[in-house]
Amino acid sequence: MMQGSTLSMRDTLAQVLVELGEKDKDLVVMTADVGDSTRASKFKEKFNDRYFNVGISEQDLVNFAAGLSAVGKKPVVVNFAMFLMRAWEQIRNSISRMNLDVKLIVTHSGYSDSGDGSSHQALEDIALMRTLPNFSVVIPADSADIKRGLPKIISHKGPVYYRVGREYSPQITDKMDYEFEIGKSYVLKEGSDLTIIGAGVLLWDAMKAAEELERKGISAAVINLSSVKPIDEQTIEYYARKTGRIVTIEEHSVYGGVGSAVAEVVVRKYPVPMRFVGATTFGRSARSQRDLIDYYKVNYETVIKESLELMK
Repeated sequence: MMQGSTLSMRDTLAQVLVELGEKDKDLVVMTADVGDSTRASKFKEKFNDRYFNVGISEQDLVNFAAGLSAVGKKPVVVNFAMFLMRAWEQIRNSISRMNLDVKLIVTHSGYSDSGDGSSHQALEDIALMRTLPNFSVVIPADSADIKRGLPKIISHKGPVYYRVGREYSPQITDKMDYEFEIGKSYVLKEGSDLTIIGAGVLLWDAMKAAEELERKGISAAVINLSSVKPIDEQTIEYYARKTGRIVTIEEHSVYGGVGSAVAEVVVRKYPVPMRFVGATTFGRSARSQRDLIDYYKVNYETVIKESLELMK
């Protein structure tokens, strides 16, 4: 399996938003002084009258977006994942309670802001966002996943939290042919002995682990849980019954994230042994996102270790 980074997720995000802006004159992009870092400013270059920078004031950013939605516009908030959590109260009270059609697109999630350290690394945002009624929570795997999924996210009626990283973007789904749909997961590899479920860039590690396990005689299925909420209960239950074991991997705290969401389904539908691979503490500064993924052992080696434990 090839690991590469032909186009970063934030660059792809900007490209798709500009394409969508050409077709929909009500689409408005807004940010809180991170337009260049998130690439949201690419939208400004094309549509200056539909781009707003409110300054470093995420609470105002969210309330401004809520107001625009209330008068019929289609606001897309683009910001760092970590900093947007400052406005969680406004997200809850102004968007979630009102069920407004606002899209929150966050970049620099997980360990991806590696150079700026733990203060800039969002490892708790999935847990915070998936508790909110009306909100969907979606994590694309790579640039190809953004191209197939973001147009449907923007056309979806209702609030969505869309989580991408910064530069690190191993190709995972670019050779695959499937249509994105909110609430659906996607089988990247079939298997019969256990199931590995992940989201985002760590699906590369999930696939790598499955390849290594295959050499040891263990058949592992791999599922792209791009829609964390609503979650694809049918597919999770099917693979819990089929393989009898599940390992989850996520670039987020193991508390309240992807693994927790899967476990909530499994305990109700078909309980099986599970293992959770993810963050258990704050991050730190490093030269790259990949260095942190390996340093904290949120990687394929840990998935293999946990899988072998489950197989005993």
